[in-house]
Amino acid sequence: MLSRVNHKNFVNLIGYCEEDEPFTRMMVFEYAPNGTLFEHLHIKEAEHLDWNARVRIIMGIAYCLQYMHHEINPPVAHSSINSTAIFLTDDYAAKVAEVNIWSGASSKSHGSEDDKSDKSDKSDKSDKGGLPPVTDPETNVYDFGVLLLEIISGKLPYSEEQGALVDLAAEHLNGKRSLTYLIDPSLKSFKNNELDLICEVIQDCIKPEPRHRPTMKEVTSKLREVIAISPDQATPRLSPLWWAELEILSVEAT
Repeated sequence: MLSRVNHKNFVNLIGYCEEDEPFTRMMVFEYAPNGTLFEHLHIKEAEHLDWNARVRIIMGIAYCLQYMHHEINPPVAHSSINSTAIFLTDDYAAKVAEVNIWSGASSKSHGSEDDKSDKSDKSDKSDKGGLPPVTDPETNVYDFGVLLLEIISGKLPYSEEQGALVDLAAEHLNGKRSLTYLIDPSLKSFKNNELDLICEVIQDCIKPEPRHRPTMKEVTSKLREVIAISPDQATPRLSPLWWAELEILSVEAT
């Protein structure tokens, strides 16, 4: 699946190594040096993300999911869209990573016969032979809505103290309380028109009935009505392989 996804906001697969003696499974991905979105939202020591950076990250994720759902045939759904699956480049562009594919493929290749028979007895049918959980575009849309909430609020999607973030935000989203109370207090400023639009999109994405949710194409189109960030502006300004490209150029010059 990874080889089918080729998008500038995706942590693209560069190469793969498979050896039986000694047992080795290795995948080489693009490098995103600024860690995960989760770290920047929830760990104080990480670099603070201002409003413009967060909105650019949102658009990068949206463009990538639109590509996966609508521009690949057959469509590809991400196994679990959340802030730990979003990596950030040098200039804080979003890179969507499909980390579950590698862990699933590795366990499937390396599992013993006993392991395989044990797995087949388990009632959880979403983990067949070590593969990642089965998902679909509608679930991705819901998860994207939850991720938007996490990005604008700086709160975890779920904690024992607050419960589910979706439930906590319900009164703000339905107009009973001001949207400004949703905003991450560490943000010094934000744009009201963009906040209003993002909250509308969140409401659409987290509808309980999957068939009532918008597609990622519709989500991206709606976001672009107010957020003036094109696909090119949402992608990394430097190639993640810039160091390799420089090395090639230096060799060619000698």
